[in-house]
Amino acid sequence: MNWLSNFIRPKIRSFVSQQKDVPDNLWQKCPACDGMLFHRDLDENMNVCTHCGHHLKIDVDQRLNILFDDGEWNEIRAPHVPVDPLKFKDRKAYSARLKEAQSKSKREDAIVIATGTIGGQPVVCAAFDFSFMGGSMGAGVGEGIVRAAEEAVRTHSAFMVIPSSGGARMQEGALSLMQMPRTIIAVEMVKDAKLPYIVLLADPTTGGVSASFAMVGDIQIAEPGCMIGFAGKRVIQETIREELPPGFQTAEYLLDHGMIDMVVARKDLHSTLSRVLNLLMNRTGREEARGGSRGKGSKSVNGSGKSGKGDISSAAKAARNVAKLPSVKKKVAAKITKKRAAMTSKTIRKIAD
Repeated sequence: MNWLSNFIRPKIRSFVSQQKDVPDNLWQKCPACDGMLFHRDLDENMNVCTHCGHHLKIDVDQRLNILFDDGEWNEIRAPHVPVDPLKFKDRKAYSARLKEAQSKSKREDAIVIATGTIGGQPVVCAAFDFSFMGGSMGAGVGEGIVRAAEEAVRTHSAFMVIPSSGGARMQEGALSLMQMPRTIIAVEMVKDAKLPYIVLLADPTTGGVSASFAMVGDIQIAEPGCMIGFAGKRVIQETIREELPPGFQTAEYLLDHGMIDMVVARKDLHSTLSRVLNLLMNRTGREEARGGSRGKGSKSVNGSGKSGKGDISSAAKAARNVAKLPSVKKKVAAKITKKRAAMTSKTIRKIAD
């Protein structure tokens, strides 16, 4: 026994103690196909499943590195706002929850304001950090979006928002709901400056975020399979007492129903955004050049003196521009109101009969 206890047992212990602990995050399971993904393969594929193409959630810094040219961008510090003005407390005080989220994420709030170039065009981006209290929108996030919009107008840059949020932050009550009109006003400020406003919808985009600035972009882009909606699927089913169609509240479903413009894979986002931004940011220069050529007495766009495809497209564009005029909008709205009133009166008469 002395030989076993004095020699063999210490040898076994020394051998076991020399082995290094294996990290727990080497492998990750895909939530769509249950396939096992090695962490290096997942990083190289931009957090997209190599088996089924499912887009997993991605860190906000990694996302910005993918989108900006050469992965270079500068962060603008979001304005400071009062912390826990309502002194809210549930199972834990809101101030304690904030401190915990700040210590984990090393950020002040769930918004990151970044400036840089995409496709050579200047861009100001406000990206949500879902790891910070589910990307919920409070006063700090609303102030960050306003600050980013002001920076876009000041530097004459395109404005892009990447929402990934569960909605308004309930711990701030009505103050969080006030951020919905505030962010809309910020977006209108960018549009009034004739600058592009692009929204890249990430998983998930729900609640007060989807009901405000997230769905009013000039160009609406979404990642494949991301959830986009206001209320949850189960809540809707229980309210209307009907079975919802397959794929409801997914990016593909919204694309089929005209709610968004395109669904773009993560690996193609940079090239797609570069193309879109170059088209939108160079639009003003092309319109000025076209206007100058017309001012020299040319009667047609193609310069041949005959009507062609150029004239047709120009007429279509002019018609669209006229339709956007406030006076025309008011006349059209008045006609629609009269028609609706007439239809309503007819329906009432039929019911009465």
